[in-house]
Amino acid sequence: MTRRLRLTTAASLTLLAALALGGCSAGASDSATDSGGPAFGGDSGGELGSEFGDAPAAEEAAQDGEVSDGRSVITTGHLYLTVDAPLDAAEEAARITERAGGRVDGRTEYSPDQVGYAAAELLLRIPSATLTATLEELRALGEVEELTLQTDDVTREVQDLDARITALRSSVERLLALQDTAATVEDLIDLETAISDRQGQLESLEAQQRYLADQVELSTLRLTLGSDETAPVDEPDTFLTGLIAGWESLVAVGSGLLVIAGVLLPWLAVLGALALVTLLIVRGARRRRARAAEPTP
Repeated sequence: MTRRLRLTTAASLTLLAALALGGCSAGASDSATDSGGPAFGGDSGGELGSEFGDAPAAEEAAQDGEVSDGRSVITTGHLYLTVDAPLDAAEEAARITERAGGRVDGRTEYSPDQVGYAAAELLLRIPSATLTATLEELRALGEVEELTLQTDDVTREVQDLDARITALRSSVERLLALQDTAATVEDLIDLETAISDRQGQLESLEAQQRYLADQVELSTLRLTLGSDETAPVDEPDTFLTGLIAGWESLVAVGSGLLVIAGVLLPWLAVLGALALVTLLIVRGARRRRARAAEPTP
């Protein structure tokens, strides 16, 4: 009877242990599923759009850094304009950006005296909420040769940083509370070391958080302003445009030949004069020889 009771008790304990292990495994699996896995596992957003063929669609897609569904999106782009006066257009582009609440992070200008033509390049930081309206104002400065917009979804990075910063702040607060109750000098030193380490990590994460917030809030646009001399050449696509292109190339070749002739003409004149002088000297020498060779009567 006692042996049967022991066997029943052992079987019951084994069954309870199996159920407990099964519950723990299910709980861990559910926890992993709910947490969504590692913060940086899989695709973290990546490029949502590289080069948009349709410029208005690109502007609409990148209109806001914080889009309506709560995602955090970084927008970058490049705009190439052909304008009559690139340097004046650069001034106006800077004013447009500042009126929109943005800023100019970089600016390079080339005067005609330096490279033979005027040009300018600006690195603009434009508020994402007003990117579309600001782009419309910038496009009105001249003829749009190229417009490229690219978006990068950094929602998971932002959420991961927020969670890590919150956890580190809580950890620092707990360590500061323990510091007041430290019983020995060794405990106090260990706590100060741990607090210093946590605060260093916290400051680094907060710096990353501020950088991402700035990139999301302000879109980055590289604006290139060129003149007609540097404008991209449109490829002919009809008979008339082909005829015009052929005539322009013929005129360009003729102009080039005239330039070459103008460069060579002074040299040819000098060389011709030297050749004429040489010819006269040679002829004079031949005549003197001929006279000397004639018999004396």
